[in-house]
Amino acid sequence: MQVELKLKAALKEAFLNIYGFLLTEEACKLQLTRKEFRGNFSLAVFPYVQRCKENPCQIAEKVGHWLHSKTDILSSYNVIDGFLNLVMADTIWLKLLNQIIENPTYGVLPTLNQRVVVEFSSPNTNKPQHLGHIRNNFLGSSLAEILKAAGYTVHKVNIINDRGIHICKSMVAYQTLGRGETPQSSGIKGDHLVGKYYVKFDQLYKEQLALLGKHEQDMTTVIPPILQQAQDMLLKWEKGDPAVIDLWQTMNGWVYDGFKVTYAQLGITFDKIYYESDTYLLGKKIIAEGIDKQLFYKRADGAIAVDLSAYGLGEKVLLRSDETAVYITQDLGTADLRYTDYYFDGMIYVVGSEQAYHFKVLFAIMNLLGRPYAKAMHHLSYGMIDLPNGKMKSREGNVVDADHLVAEMIDTVKLYTEEHAHKLDGLTPEALQALHHTLAIGALKFFLLRVAPSKKMLFNPVESIDFQGDTGTFIQYTYARICSLQRKVQLEHPVLLDRYSEPLSGVEQALILQLYRLPMQVEEAAKTYMPSVIANYALELAKIYNTFYATHPMLKEPVVAIRNFRLLLSGAVGVVLKKSMALLTIELPTKM
Repeated sequence: MQVELKLKAALKEAFLNIYGFLLTEEACKLQLTRKEFRGNFSLAVFPYVQRCKENPCQIAEKVGHWLHSKTDILSSYNVIDGFLNLVMADTIWLKLLNQIIENPTYGVLPTLNQRVVVEFSSPNTNKPQHLGHIRNNFLGSSLAEILKAAGYTVHKVNIINDRGIHICKSMVAYQTLGRGETPQSSGIKGDHLVGKYYVKFDQLYKEQLALLGKHEQDMTTVIPPILQQAQDMLLKWEKGDPAVIDLWQTMNGWVYDGFKVTYAQLGITFDKIYYESDTYLLGKKIIAEGIDKQLFYKRADGAIAVDLSAYGLGEKVLLRSDETAVYITQDLGTADLRYTDYYFDGMIYVVGSEQAYHFKVLFAIMNLLGRPYAKAMHHLSYGMIDLPNGKMKSREGNVVDADHLVAEMIDTVKLYTEEHAHKLDGLTPEALQALHHTLAIGALKFFLLRVAPSKKMLFNPVESIDFQGDTGTFIQYTYARICSLQRKVQLEHPVLLDRYSEPLSGVEQALILQLYRLPMQVEEAAKTYMPSVIANYALELAKIYNTFYATHPMLKEPVVAIRNFRLLLSGAVGVVLKKSMALLTIELPTKM
């Protein structure tokens, strides 16, 4: 921001000297010059026409001339359609580059005295994680890093949905069809094995429903036996039935073992993991509190509900008529527990857009109960991911499985690197395997993070593993190229930027300007909860650098001062690329 501040101060002085009035901070608005025009920053002069009593071109010309002749800020200016385009002097860019290079914490904003909890992942223990979970994991993990860089104290948490009717469905199907099958006996990863029985439950349910439909006139009150078994099992679980609890612990244990592998593959970690089985009873206490305060009530059917008509949300059931907990029950308890654990200033739930109503209800209830943190809760809603043939449905097995997708990405990377094997000479098999994983996960993360969270996505496997174009692999390759350059050519002597007298090209200025924008992009990404801001920033930086690399020779540059400056600028780009991609939790390899 220092460049804009200096430029704004000069603009205010120009208007004061030429037209006799001082611009306010709000009136002095700068923007980056459009790519098709020459310049770094632009000022639209239309708002000043009435006060200056001149047309836009006259105002822009007079102000530009004053800045160029009275200050050392500009090297040139031009006027196009009422816009004053300003080309900053080389000395400004060199000072700026020097500040960026000398600041090891560049891109990290001043520390704020605010604590933020980011909840993400939130898987169920009745199935393995799929592509939707991957987007959730990457969004939450990246947002946490961005908020840290923006000065917040961040706590990454996960809530495992390890109880409820959906969990009992897998358990009932396993009891019915499992015949003692285990991950060890079947060779199936634990979460995949449990997910297999969740799909089988749905198949049995549909078969029984169809059979009942042939004999029943009114299907509105008919419950297939397999569903009744699941409901009965949930009641037994909440009453602590030993046999049910033992099966639940066994099957959940299989899932946790599977999740551990998936999280390790994706590079996902948490500061704390909560479990719904530990928090739903806290939720029941909160419901009892609401009944005592006459905020909640018992319906004729025995269910406990709350009227949220004042919030435009209608009636919401908080406990079933058999007193078993519903999904919102545990969220009430977890919210109170989280505040006790962290006394947060912000609580961000990273959950798909299809749960928007649920979180409006949750926040309204906490506000109704007078919780001090109610207004600090935020739902980071993200669009769901569809397949070319429609929406993913876990109960039907129609998903892009996370583990299979990662394996597919790694296989694709292997094929790519085999075609370019000459570039990987000297890597051990272990190093090559690590590189394959780094490239695969990086490509997948960037594909999912480059799109704004609110947008739905159509998952196209071919596009997601494209190693050309606007991909994470392109950025990784750019960074590896810079590292290769630095290995080949060492600076012959330190570059003294305050003494560098060679004129900067437009591309060199554009590179420094893009480096300069990092703190602003961190601030914007943190404010909007959009990692896509950083992803597109890094992509643009890589594109500008590759243009620079193609048009500004370094290895064959005969002038030592120029060669050293370009190497120094390349190094700065490498550092900022690494910082930027780290905010997306993407690793950059030094060789590709």
